[in-house]
Amino acid sequence: MKTPLQVTFRDMPPSDALETHIREKAQKLEQLFADIVSCRVVVEQPAKHQQQGKPFNIHIDLGVPGKEIVVDRQENEDAYVALRDAFDAAKRQLEDYARQL
Repeated sequence: MKTPLQVTFRDMPPSDALETHIREKAQKLEQLFADIVSCRVVVEQPAKHQQQGKPFNIHIDLGVPGKEIVVDRQENEDAYVALRDAFDAAKRQLEDYARQL
């Protein structure tokens, strides 16, 4: 990556364990497609819903040459499941982009 990975936590305290997990996932994406220019990940935990617990929302912006790949609103009450789903979606979009090239 040409710019360092940016990890942001919103409406929740920062977590070193989550950040380490995010860095590992981002590194795997970079192994899949070496031309990633930038990667921004936002983890947020909005206010509690009346019927549910507090879901985690994951937003990923991948900058690649000529395009920006965006994964938005992967929700789950387990942060690791939400991260897995979001990075899986990013991986699929990155693979599609690589095929188009």
